[in-house]
This record gives sequence, structure tokens and C-alpha cells, in this order.
Amino acid sequence: MTQDVQFSAEANPFAAAEQVSATLGTLTDALFDEHTSRHPAAALSTPKPAEHPAAEALFGLPLAPNGPVHEALDRLGTVLTAGTARPGTGARVADRVTTALHHRYGGGAVRGAIADRGTTSAALFQLPVTGEFADAKLRPPFAPALAALAAGQQTRQPVELATGAGAEVRLVVPPGFHPLTSPGGPAGVSARTVPAAPADTADGTDGADRATLAAAAELTGHLAEVAEELFSATGPEPRRDFAVITATLTDLLHDAGVRYAGVCALEVDGRASEATLVISLARHPLPITELATELATVRRHAEVWTVLLPAGPAAVLVEGRTVPVPGALAADGQRRWVVTSAVQAFVPLPDRGTVLCAQLSTARPEDWELYTEAFAELLKSIQFGWDGESLRTPAAPAPVAPPVAPPVPVPPPAAPAADQEEKPVHLRGTPVRIPPADFNPFAPVAEEPAATAPAAEAAAPAPRKGTPVMIPPPDFDPFGISGTTPTTDAPAAPPAGGAQAPDPFGTTIAAEPKPDPFGTTVAAQGPAVPPPPSTPPLIPARPAPTATPTAAPTTDAAAAPAPRKGTPVMIPPPDFDPFGISGTTPTTDGPEAEADTADDAAPEHRPFG
Repeated sequence: MTQDVQFSAEANPFAAAEQVSATLGTLTDALFDEHTSRHPAAALSTPKPAEHPAAEALFGLPLAPNGPVHEALDRLGTVLTAGTARPGTGARVADRVTTALHHRYGGGAVRGAIADRGTTSAALFQLPVTGEFADAKLRPPFAPALAALAAGQQTRQPVELATGAGAEVRLVVPPGFHPLTSPGGPAGVSARTVPAAPADTADGTDGADRATLAAAAELTGHLAEVAEELFSATGPEPRRDFAVITATLTDLLHDAGVRYAGVCALEVDGRASEATLVISLARHPLPITELATELATVRRHAEVWTVLLPAGPAAVLVEGRTVPVPGALAADGQRRWVVTSAVQAFVPLPDRGTVLCAQLSTARPEDWELYTEAFAELLKSIQFGWDGESLRTPAAPAPVAPPVAPPVPVPPPAAPAADQEEKPVHLRGTPVRIPPADFNPFAPVAEEPAATAPAAEAAAPAPRKGTPVMIPPPDFDPFGISGTTPTTDAPAAPPAGGAQAPDPFGTTIAAEPKPDPFGTTVAAQGPAVPPPPSTPPLIPARPAPTATPTAAPTTDAAAAPAPRKGTPVMIPPPDFDPFGISGTTPTTDGPEAEADTADDAAPEHRPFG
């Protein structure tokens, strides 16, 4: 999914619950005013769950299916339970509850609606609303209470439930929130203590079953009670408006998988403050690491952390959102936008296919740390129960690949001519083969024929294609006894190892840019200056210009096999001294000897100029 469809139900399984959170933010901004009854700020921090006897054993409380879905406990908060095995019947009760509340408050026009227009629905109030991204500069900070969740801590094992119970979660909501969902949950989730009317049409029940009638009656009384708490200091009109408008959202909450929806009205340092809380379940098979990566990739304006709760790993997201307030609900009748700070936690259930989504939002950024501290305590109170059955949708079986036939052995190329099969001239070295120009190093290696003996396979060299050459050994001296130049012009492979044979003069420069057949000659970077010898070597007498006995070396050189390619050069004997006096063994190193040498030797015959 992309940022443009973050709040789209088709791409985001949590979009419906996020829409509920945005809608509740609209209601608190439009309907709460200075006459609203508010709890002190201490209501969010006074409970100490660690000191309560039921804090560590929430599954010991008699909640659904034999009791209410959420129940308020003194000094602890509201204990909420939600599971995958009790989704309810899905019966629609919004119209029934709205009509009952209208009758309870004596009728009249609700804010934003026209009196006696017929059935009151959420669309009449331009609800629900959808939030959008706020500018990145308006994103709230990752509060210290949330960052502390990333520290390592002990985790609880899920409580073992009976087979068929699915996965269940229980947590504690701070007492400062007013629930807008029924304590017994939607129709068909739990047993009701509310008497059910007979299922007939004589009394106006429209053939509804008793569970649906009981759920509607229970929710009607609950919303009227919450309205009395929030607007106890005002007349009946604000109570009616709040109760009726929230009743129109009943079916929306059920369809979004919301298990708890609440609003908070506090007084902080003499000023008003509001917040909303939504707890929901959604199917999402991604592991927590992949889910956190997806959130960080899609919501680039948000900050995403992976934390470790006592219930297990979770992803926590913090971002800014803009929420519209419809003109039908606004006191001045003008549509406007409200910037809210939101924190959202995603906690995978042990069935590996369901995710608990808890989100809190407030339009009071100055109270951000106050609300995030309460939200962190809520996350730490989460406990899981599980029957051991996985609900993750099994992955589609991987397509079975057709059997791969063994590679057909590639016949070797035709045997080369006899002169090409002859061994290279150099008898010393390691025999290798240089691959041809069309050699593919990534092609699969052809298998040897089955008839080949194992020993023969082990002894056979690597691929037979290529030009046979000999890699000189480490002690090979290219200036020693010369051999016959190889008959092939293909470049030889680099030596397998060993040091390069040193140049006795240190001044050899390649005469032509052709590559060295041994790969050892480094092109000179400039005229090399030989180091001065420690002891003057002995050199033979310089021959006369005419034909003299010096012709013997020439005869010997002519008798030696000349190289077939390259420029003929004369290799001086081992005892040749390029610094000595031509024809005479030097006896002194003084200046007089150097002067005599300069007089006797003709400049044009000096070997180094």
C-alpha cells in the first residue's frame, strides 16, 4: 500500500479502526465545551496495577462469555476482553438504539439534524470522517514512556485456553475514559442480564431475536448513562445530542472490529483536555518485523519503533493527523480541520494471524506526555490466552517445479591437429589451458559420461576447451638459458605464485608495447638508474673495431636459436661491468682511473652513453 491509500480499507486492514478514531476526535472537538464534566488529570495515573491482586491474573476474572466484555474494577481500571472466537452475530442495532434514545429524551432536533425527518443515521451528521496526514513538522515526539518499552523485559506465556476458544486478549483501560461500547459487547458475544422481549412482531420488535433486543436495550441504557456523566451540569439537549450521535456509530464500530471505544475529558492545570482511545482486532498475517517495516515504508511522516511488551513484541507508531469537523456538528456551522497527535500500537496475537490495534489521539499537544504515559501502562497490561490453534492463513503451496533433466554432456570439440596436441616447448612449469574467447564462466559444467571411471574423472583436467600453455615456475629466469619461443600468440596465464625473477641491470624497458608472455614485466615509469656496485666487477677487455677474437661470442650468438619474434638484443655476460674501463680490469676507484677511462673509451661505443 502507498501513502495515498493508508486509510483505505482495501489496502490497510486497520483503516476502519483509524477512521473510528478520527470520528471520535471530531465528536470531542465539536460536542465538548466548557460545560462538560471532567475528571482530574490524576485519574490517568492514580491506579497502580502492580498492587492490585488481579493485575497479574486478568484471565481469572469472570468476563465473557459468562459475563460482560469489559468491567470496571476499583483501584485498577476497566478490564477489557476481546477474542477471535466470539465475533457476535453481526445484528444491526444502531437504528433501534437511536430511536430508543430519542424517545428517552423526549424527541427534538439533534444538532446538525432536522426534526421529524425520519430515521437518524450517521450520514445525516456527515459521519464517519477520515483523517489525513499532518505535516511532518507537526508530528509529536516519541515520548519517554513509549521509548522505555523498547528496553528488554520478561515476557509472559499465553494462558492455556480450552480447544475452540481461539486467541483472547485482556488489558486494563485507565478509569479516566468513558466507554462508548456496551459492557456486554455486540449482540451474540456474551450472555445478557437484560431481560429480552418476546421475539414477535406484536410489540414492535420486527421479529428480532432476543439476543439482539437485549444488546440494543443494554447499549441504550449505557449510552444514556455516559451522557449523564459527561453533561451532568447542563440541560438535556447536550446529553441527547451526544447519546444519539454516538448511537448512530454502533454498526460502524462493529464492522471495523472495534472492541472498545472511549473518550476522555480531563481538567489539567485548570484547562480542558480531551483524548480518544480505540481498541480493535484485525486479521494481518505479517510477522511483527515485516509489519514494522511496512509501516515505516508506507507512513514516511510517522516514526515507527519495534518494542517488547510483557505480552510479546509490538510495533508502535507516532504521527500527526488532520481530522475534519463537519459543519453540521460545529457550533458555528463552519467546516474546519483539527490537528491531532496519535500513537498506535500493533500487537500480534499468539495465533499468528490476528493483530491487536490500540490507538490514542488528542488535539492537546501540551498534554502528550500525560496521555502517552497512560497508554504505555495500557500496553504493559496486555495478557494473552490461546488454545494452541493457529489462525494464520496457510500459505499457498509452492508450485512444483518439473523434474530437471540431467544436463546433456557437451561433446568435446574435435581433436586438434597433431602439431597442436604437442606439449609446449618449455618443459618446466605448470600446464594450464587458456579459455577461448567464447568461453562462458557462468554456464553449467557438463557432467562427464557415466562410462568414465571415477579415478579417470579425478585425474582429468578442468574443461578441455582452451589453448594449452605452460606457466613458468617461480624460479624461472627469463634471462637465463633461452628456449624456443612458443608457437602460439595467445597470452599466457599469469603465474600461479612465486616471486618475479629480478632484472640483473634493473634498467630493462620493454622495446615494444606487446604484452609479456609471462605476465611478469612491469612497464618502466621512467629511466631507471642502477645502484652503484659495492665492488667493481671484472669485465673482459674491449674488442678492437676490426675482426678480432671478439668474433667468437658473435659466432656463439649466431649459433644459438634466434627468437622468431621480437627485436634482436645482445645480452651481456654475467661478469660485464658497465662502469669499468673497457678492456682493462680496474685497479683503483680514484679520479685518475675515471679520467683514463674517459680518454680510452670512445663515446659512441659506451654501452650506456
